[in-house]
Amino acid sequence: MSYELFIGLRYLKAKRKQTFVSLITLISIAGVMVGVTALIVVLAVMNGFKEDLREKILGVTSHVVISRFDGNIADYQQVNLQVEQVKGVTAATPFIYTQVMISSRQSISGAVLRGIDPETAGKVINLARNLRTGSLEELGVVDRSGNTTTTPGIILGNELARNLGVVRGEPVTVISPLGRLTPLGRVPRSQTFRVSGIFDSGMYEYDSTLAYVSLGAAQRFLGIGDRVTGIEVRVDDIYRADRVARDISKTLAGYPYWSRDWMRMNKNLFSALKLEKIVMFIILTLIILVAAFNIIGTLIMVVIEKTRDIAILKSMGATRRSIMKIFMIEGMVIGLVGTLLGLLGGYTLCELLATYQFIELPQDVYYISTLPVKMDPLDVTIIALAAIAISLVATVYPAWQASRLDPAEAIRYE
Repeated sequence: MSYELFIGLRYLKAKRKQTFVSLITLISIAGVMVGVTALIVVLAVMNGFKEDLREKILGVTSHVVISRFDGNIADYQQVNLQVEQVKGVTAATPFIYTQVMISSRQSISGAVLRGIDPETAGKVINLARNLRTGSLEELGVVDRSGNTTTTPGIILGNELARNLGVVRGEPVTVISPLGRLTPLGRVPRSQTFRVSGIFDSGMYEYDSTLAYVSLGAAQRFLGIGDRVTGIEVRVDDIYRADRVARDISKTLAGYPYWSRDWMRMNKNLFSALKLEKIVMFIILTLIILVAAFNIIGTLIMVVIEKTRDIAILKSMGATRRSIMKIFMIEGMVIGLVGTLLGLLGGYTLCELLATYQFIELPQDVYYISTLPVKMDPLDVTIIALAAIAISLVATVYPAWQASRLDPAEAIRYE
């Protein structure tokens, strides 16, 4: 152990008459600890929220959506086969998308009607996993007793079902404003469906607006023939969805087909989350900067208290560089201890939040019901390095002042 390290560690132990200096040291350590803990918890929550939101979005929507600029796709079976041959694609399914009104005996509500193929949709979206009651197979013309019925099934989001006041097995009427032309003008289309299932995606926006019917039922209801709105695609790597989308466009020879990946469709949302994370990191780093000022104040007071010791060390041959090392080591120890305690505190709080989920959120405001937490090793490393770097920078000025001390002047007034 070098004498600089020995003396630097020794100066951290205050004597009785220097208790005030020791208290400021503890406050400095606590400041760094609180700053690091706050940064870890907040960024972990931001990461958890982003990941949870992404999982919920991809649980209802696909990784890539293919549509036409000029309207519906007629030869969708052939397009579906072509898309499935593209490298990186694991599954594809046709879909229909339209806005409707859904009415029940108790209420009426606007909704988004999606026609899906019960046989292939489960390979692309996670609707089956989100179902509370019912199954995708019940979207056909079979009721719960297994008897054939002419009333097709419909799957509603749990919030939509609650607004309509219906449960599984009850009828609802779906009304489309894009009706058929008659001599009296355009008449809205309407048809009765039977609630065959209720799903809960965990996102209020989806659960309060989405309704699913079979592809054939949607085609008959809208009167579009054997056409679909587009093709939904699932890829093997969600972070390569943009590349797969470009490959699909090349395979389909571009116009009039249009491929969009999930990152492009939700670009504004995830860009806002990324910007918010950066801003929160910058703001919460100010807590560590406040602790750094405490470190500066502590070291300045230690320098004043140890003026005689510094003079003696210089008289014995200690260089200016050695004196700087002593006080920089002292400041670094404060920063390291505070950072380590902050890492421990942040990890503990994140584990408690993830395990017990004792913070509940209103779903209609935050999309989710509990506070999600996901610690990113890269974020933790950046936080730790930033805290140590700030602590190191804070030691430079007091250590430099100590190294400039003239031993003759210091001892003269002792």
